[in-house]
Amino acid sequence: MATVAAGGVGVGVTKLQPHKSKTSSPFLGQKLRIKPLNGSQLSSRISISNPKSFVVFALGGEWVDAIHNLFVGVGVGLPCTVMECGDIIYRSTLPKSDGLTITAPGAILALGALSYLWATPGVAPGFFDMFVLAFVERLFRPTYRKDDFVLGKKLGEGAFGVVYRVSLMAKKPATKKEGDLVLKKATEYGAVEIWMNERVRRACANSCADFIYGFLETSSKKGDEYWLIWHFEGEATLADLMQSKDFPYNVETMILGEVQDLPKGLERENRIIQTIMRQILFALDSLHSTGIVHRDIKPQNIIFSEGSRTFKIIDLGAAADLRVGINYIPKEFLLDPRYTAPEQYIMSTQTPSAPSAPVATALSPVLWQMNLPDRFDIYSTGLIFLQMAIPTLRNDSGLIQFNRQLKRCDYDLYAWRKTVEPRAGPDLRRGFELLDLDGGRGWELVTSMVRYKARQRTSAKAALALPYFDREGLLALSVMQNLRLQLFRATQQDYSEAANWIIGLMAKSGTKKDGGFTEAQLQELREIKPKKSSPQRNALASALRLQRKIVRTLNESIDELNQRRKSLWWSRWIPREE
Repeated sequence: MATVAAGGVGVGVTKLQPHKSKTSSPFLGQKLRIKPLNGSQLSSRISISNPKSFVVFALGGEWVDAIHNLFVGVGVGLPCTVMECGDIIYRSTLPKSDGLTITAPGAILALGALSYLWATPGVAPGFFDMFVLAFVERLFRPTYRKDDFVLGKKLGEGAFGVVYRVSLMAKKPATKKEGDLVLKKATEYGAVEIWMNERVRRACANSCADFIYGFLETSSKKGDEYWLIWHFEGEATLADLMQSKDFPYNVETMILGEVQDLPKGLERENRIIQTIMRQILFALDSLHSTGIVHRDIKPQNIIFSEGSRTFKIIDLGAAADLRVGINYIPKEFLLDPRYTAPEQYIMSTQTPSAPSAPVATALSPVLWQMNLPDRFDIYSTGLIFLQMAIPTLRNDSGLIQFNRQLKRCDYDLYAWRKTVEPRAGPDLRRGFELLDLDGGRGWELVTSMVRYKARQRTSAKAALALPYFDREGLLALSVMQNLRLQLFRATQQDYSEAANWIIGLMAKSGTKKDGGFTEAQLQELREIKPKKSSPQRNALASALRLQRKIVRTLNESIDELNQRRKSLWWSRWIPREE
């Protein structure tokens, strides 16, 4: 029994003994085993001589143990008369960490999250662009009305709008007119084009024409008209320049600023075409990096900027912003059949319509890697490269005939060349010679772009790392670029010749023709038995079937939800003029 000094209080606990726990705690030194007293012991051993003192009756060990754990759990120890000194470890005495502890799993997880957030088309840049940059831009951008412009020469007219060269009239009549501008009146896809041009202006302004402003004009006579204004870049498109018999020499001083110190010939032409291709691929790489697929790349939509001496991309009305899903609808496409890729769609037709913008942005890297939609533009760019190298393809009839021939050859450029080269004319032979310069670097580039399967085509960034651009010093190859190039070449090998060789041997076997397999070799081939599927392979196949079923169900659900969204939420941001 523990007895307090005279005038104190007696605490009625007996056999208060230290008990060592099997599992030690950093805060609990030694647990105390409390044994309750019976009634007779309790009445005979409690005496109160000082009423000011507080009396604790240990009627149960659980209550006392709870109080004990409460005190020692927060770093408060019992007096040394009860417990041995040194058995309590206080939080204040624990070693404090000087900084953030980095572990291998944590570092891998952090790197993976950062890689995903910045992977094409960019989740983190997308949220920053949409909720910060776009908002700030709308606060500070200048506003214009239709009365601020003076219409000038009509530059062109298409199915979806008319383009004028205009000037901006100052408010004061005495002041001079400002620089020349380009104005487009669009009735359809105008809202899409305003969105795309604003996105490009914030993300990659040097890739496309310099966009200024866009607004919606509503009138009772003409209906809704979208007005889009750009700075005047120039009138000449790549299509206009290619129609000249002097191409590519007519572009030489425009992009290089001077005439090369080389005689006219394949070498000089190749240098000019290299520069044009480099500028187009750089512009495409910038567009694709921000999640925009143009879908209508052709010479008519590539304009020469007189100010910057570079080729820029125009006409974004058919483009799709796959970062947030703007202008992307499954099983619908806008394209020119002369330059379209065989698949016609930038993504699988099984892909659902885009969900809400935050969800679409969060899932965009997954869909991008699954479908590689940027390869659609790469195919069209490869056809432009062929047109610049082979004069007979620069007119519509020659391009249409080429597309028919390529389709019959299953979109295999090697097979097409073997078919047409024996009976080729001077222009076609000259084009092949240009592509074969420097060990066939130009032919390697075009065959990596014009392929049937989108996944087998190179990207714009990988194309710029190919040796075709390295010889002139336009892009130095780093170690990582060299590794990617070797990987690309290893995975893009053409096995058609080997397959044809084996087919030829099989055809000659058993005949009087020389060559072919012997009877023993044929018997060996017959005795080869296919391997039985392993349990792991069967399990994987079942998992893939389940995955496809889940994806199909989700696609149907999302499509059903998207059908209920009739309005274009992003079109509300376009300024209106009544």
